Amino acid sequence: MAKMHLEIVTPERVMFSEDVDMIEAQGTLGEFGILPGHVTFLTTIEPGEVRIFNDGQARFLSTGGGFAEVVNDKVTLLLSSGESPEEIDVARAYRAKERAEEALRDLGFEDRDYRLLELALFRAIARIGVASRKRL
Repeated sequence: MAKMHLEIVTPERVMFSEDVDMIEAQGTLGEFGILPGHVTFLTTIEPGEVRIFNDGQARFLSTGGGFAEVVNDKVTLLLSSGESPEEIDVARAYRAKERAEEALRDLGFEDRDYRLLELALFRAIARIGVASRKRL
């Protein structure tokens, strides 16, 4: 079966660098999947979950957002942050979620901090969701 090379980079480290079968992530315009042979592609990635499939197994990562580039069966994800399920402090993620929800209750859509708090909420929800996943 054809493979493509995936490299996931955050400001702190190269998180992942392997050949894989498929990648799924949440882009600004919706969820997308990448298979070997995909056309050249550049998009933003929203805070959420990145799913990596290889040889019948799945890995899950939480991301704070970033960019995805596909060129000639090489996929590069440049992420603001990324964590595997084992790296996530679930209690901390729940506290962040509660803080963001509480702060959002007091703001209107027009408030300049609304989007920042909304993104913090999405990151916390993603971290909680990824932490609850088990490796297939």
